[in-house]
Amino acid sequence: MAVDKVLLAAPRGFCAGVEMAIKALAWMVRAFEPPVYCYHEIVHNQSVVQRFEERGVVFVDEVSEVPPGAPLMLSAHGSAPEVVAAARANGGYVVDAVCPLVTKVHHEVKVRAGKGFRIVYVGHEGHEEAVGTMAVAPDAIHRVESVAEVAALPEFDEPVAMLAQTTLSHADWKGVLDATRDRWPELWTPGRSDLCFATTNRQGALAEIAPRCDAVVVIGSPNSSNTVALQKLAVEAGTPRVLRINSAAELPDDLTGTVGVTAGASAPESLVEEVLAALAPTQGVEEVRMTEEDEYFPPPRNLRDLLSGIDLLATLTLGGPVQDRPTVNERSVHAADVLAGL
Repeated sequence: MAVDKVLLAAPRGFCAGVEMAIKALAWMVRAFEPPVYCYHEIVHNQSVVQRFEERGVVFVDEVSEVPPGAPLMLSAHGSAPEVVAAARANGGYVVDAVCPLVTKVHHEVKVRAGKGFRIVYVGHEGHEEAVGTMAVAPDAIHRVESVAEVAALPEFDEPVAMLAQTTLSHADWKGVLDATRDRWPELWTPGRSDLCFATTNRQGALAEIAPRCDAVVVIGSPNSSNTVALQKLAVEAGTPRVLRINSAAELPDDLTGTVGVTAGASAPESLVEEVLAALAPTQGVEEVRMTEEDEYFPPPRNLRDLLSGIDLLATLTLGGPVQDRPTVNERSVHAADVLAGL
């Protein structure tokens, strides 16, 4: 390999929702005897899922696979209302780690359907987020992915609203939005975009470096929608060679010139570091930062209460002062460090 320089996109890697979900599942692993169950993959990244599996987490596709009374986490992608109800009825400790941005879309679907709207939803077929969102109002929602699918929709007598899977690329969303608005000029859309700010930021950073690269390496798993969107963006930017890899082990040995590197929102920074080490650019690494991200999503309230209870119990057990004990400050802990410490 004869790589001259690496252009490293920033922001990259873990978003606020992934940070929250990973830390939440890690704390459940520490709080309960194994196995801890998780409905679907906690996030779409092979290395993260494997790390949790090594610590006794069992990922399931149906709540019925979870033994009664066992601790259960619902993934960051959001779950159908009937799944949430089945999880709570199972009798165990349940933490819903849904990303707040997905919760926002679920709320919008519920409100619009309740007001008699037909909802055109832009989302990938079979993706957990899309499946969960459509289940909120299945009789009122119509999923599309392309301009052609918008054209194939029936005429609606009801008012029409448009919502989206949060991890879509802006380019995919914009074309379908324009086509839907052409058919229904009075189309309702939310005041604040459904598209995840972190996804948009990562796409913007990659768009900045892609034209300067002989090759672009996108780190992330193939079932990660935002990772695939990054790969597609680099191809559309005209980069001569675009690679999506799970880890440094998948890098080819014939990369040359200037290589761009980014990572999907579910990919840990440790994978980025391994890729940079493998590329070993002779002229070093230049980080190209488009914006700073300081968004923070706290863990679900019942998990925060559990953490506080464990902290109080530990203080009492050790004979420390209850009134003056420091508060649990999980915000200062990064998910990458939590993963490494498992």
